[in-house]
Amino acid sequence: MKLKLLLLVSVLTASSILSQKVYLGEIEGDIDLGLAPYVKRLISEAEANLAEAVIFRINTFGGRVDAATQIKDAILNSKVKTIAFIDKRAISAGSLISLSCEQIIMVPGASIGATTVVDQSGTKQAEKAQSYMRSEMRATAERTGRRTDIAEGMVDERIVIEGLVDSTQLITLTSNEALKYGIADTILSSLSQVLEYNDIENAEIIEIEIDWAENIVRFISNPIISGLLIMIGLVGLFTEVKTPGWGLPGTAAVIALALLFGTNYILELASVIEIVLFIIGVALLIIEIFVVPGFGVFGILGILFMIAGLFLGLLADFPLIDWGDISFVIIQLASSFVATFIMMLILSRLLPKSNVWNKLILASNIRATSGYTTSAPGFDHLIGLTGQALTDLRPSGTAVFEGKRYDVVTAGEFISRGVQLKVVDVSGSKVIVEEQKE
Repeated sequence: MKLKLLLLVSVLTASSILSQKVYLGEIEGDIDLGLAPYVKRLISEAEANLAEAVIFRINTFGGRVDAATQIKDAILNSKVKTIAFIDKRAISAGSLISLSCEQIIMVPGASIGATTVVDQSGTKQAEKAQSYMRSEMRATAERTGRRTDIAEGMVDERIVIEGLVDSTQLITLTSNEALKYGIADTILSSLSQVLEYNDIENAEIIEIEIDWAENIVRFISNPIISGLLIMIGLVGLFTEVKTPGWGLPGTAAVIALALLFGTNYILELASVIEIVLFIIGVALLIIEIFVVPGFGVFGILGILFMIAGLFLGLLADFPLIDWGDISFVIIQLASSFVATFIMMLILSRLLPKSNVWNKLILASNIRATSGYTTSAPGFDHLIGLTGQALTDLRPSGTAVFEGKRYDVVTAGEFISRGVQLKVVDVSGSKVIVEEQKE
């Protein structure tokens, strides 16, 4: 009976060992907002599969603090044991991520620390940002049972640690120093030693890599790419408003803006509020163009709402935001608007002369008995004549010259019904007009 019981225990123990799983993730290179969804997915999969541990192999000089904070929160909330395996370095935001893990293991010659908050140009940010980061590092170290003064000293050079740094130096620890001062748990050279140290050397290693969707999110979050998406969206909306029906420009605009706001929503930059603001802005602009022609309150409010939606959607909802972050978003938006204006100017000059534009304007297939006359070639005598717009020109419509109706098109601008017109050119089947200035 005892023999059977021992045999059963042995079988169950062996089965348990064989079923052990350890998830391995890589945190290397620049820490950006696109990395946070990857870490959250990694932890979720490990929890769902009852893994023994999640090991983060870390080698980074840091990156965005808001991204590191999202990653830190996900690690602290993990129901699975988390291990930071620092392979070479965990600098700046990387040290916050490492401190959030239950266990820190470093390779010989690695380093951790130097967590002062800097802006895009590397300049140290204001005391407000440093104070926030000190509290984050202190609270995280307190949560994981490490020295809070060492964690604070990684942010603030005023923290004095006897035998380590004076009041003029930030704390950056080597592997041996991190072990001596209680930041690291041990020093090991390889992943197999990490597994052995945690008595999970027989566990199945499941390595999770960043998938294509997360790579796309990281790509779109790049300021240059997001700026291009803004330009495509605005140019597409402009072109769609200026042409009848719905076509490729409008579709491209919707896709570009959906990618922009969708990505920022995933990265927790944009919320529903920013998206609604932008949609309201577009709706007000459409009302201004199609319902109350001219340019007044609806148009101004529409533009302001659109700018507010874009601005807030690019700006992180984060306590460390200062004038440096705001000015960076302003420069990004201003660059996009300037590029959009130049592109609109080019399109307004080139499209009326192109074959594509000729297909977009109203075709003249109405019988002459209805009172219309086609703007066919041979009407060069119309150049210089003045008349009146019978319909709104967006940019095509109908006008009257010398008592006859003609299909006409502007050079891209909107002209309201009843405005005096002048024929400036006849090109093929197009009679091109402009507003007659007094």
